[in-house]
Amino acid sequence: MDLATVDALARAALGARRAGMRLRVVKAPPELRELIALAGLEDVLLGRNGRQTEEGEQPLCVEERCEPDDPSL
Repeated sequence: MDLATVDALARAALGARRAGMRLRVVKAPPELRELIALAGLEDVLLGRNGRQTEEGEQPLCVEERCEPDDPSL
């Protein structure tokens, strides 16, 4: 298994999502789970974040920023 496998799974998951379905990898071998984690796709492919916040640590958030001259949608 290599990252090409993870790429193929991610593309299949995207196709499934566009069709209104979900693709989840279950009973994956540890090597595949590690590659999925390396690619940052645990939530997408395994259906879980896979990372617990440490005691006292704030969960990570993503904020969208726009430049003043960016057109609004």
